Amino acid sequence: MRRRLIAEALGTALLLAIVVGSGIMGERLAGGNTALALLGNTLATGAGLVVLITLFGPISGAQFNPAVTLVMVLRGEMGGRAALAYVGAQLLGAILGVWAAHLMFDDTILQVSQKLRAGPGQLAAELLATFGLILTILGTRHTRPDAIPLMVGLYITAAYWFTASTSFANPAVTLARMLSDSFAGIAPASVPAFLLAQIAGAVLGSWLGGWLFTQERPAS
Repeated sequence: MRRRLIAEALGTALLLAIVVGSGIMGERLAGGNTALALLGNTLATGAGLVVLITLFGPISGAQFNPAVTLVMVLRGEMGGRAALAYVGAQLLGAILGVWAAHLMFDDTILQVSQKLRAGPGQLAAELLATFGLILTILGTRHTRPDAIPLMVGLYITAAYWFTASTSFANPAVTLARMLSDSFAGIAPASVPAFLLAQIAGAVLGSWLGGWLFTQERPAS
């Protein structure tokens, strides 16, 4: 369990360093072009996910996301105590990853975001983004387990652009990005609704994915 928790914490920390760091770099280099900054942020995050899931998947499952951990509990694949330990490791890693990004770019380490992300469209986007992520994971586990790193990376790359919220789809990421007043940040006032939408999307994805991707019995 110790190795699994360290893998979860380290993987989530590196993920947040990638998300926040590439957001800061993109914004600084884009010269005010938000689309270009988002493109840089997107490519780094999608590529980073492929690497991190490939590296840490064999150790901890590379969940890096309390919504995914919740689905594993709902499916009976993880106990409550292990899930709480995973979520704690994910949250700790996420915060450390944000601070690491600030350190790399000579920013103030301790920050609070002022970037409001509110409205029905943002919440619908987070529900759909998380729902789609869970379906991607469950469906790929059913058909091509070896392709999970690539499929998750590709899904998040797409979801950065087809969702109004740029697809946080992860409660640990959401809470940690609250601590970065940067391109990737989210204001504390916007966080509770994002978390509720993500949990709803995860539960819905777990239910539908469990029904869609159940192993069919051969006809007798």
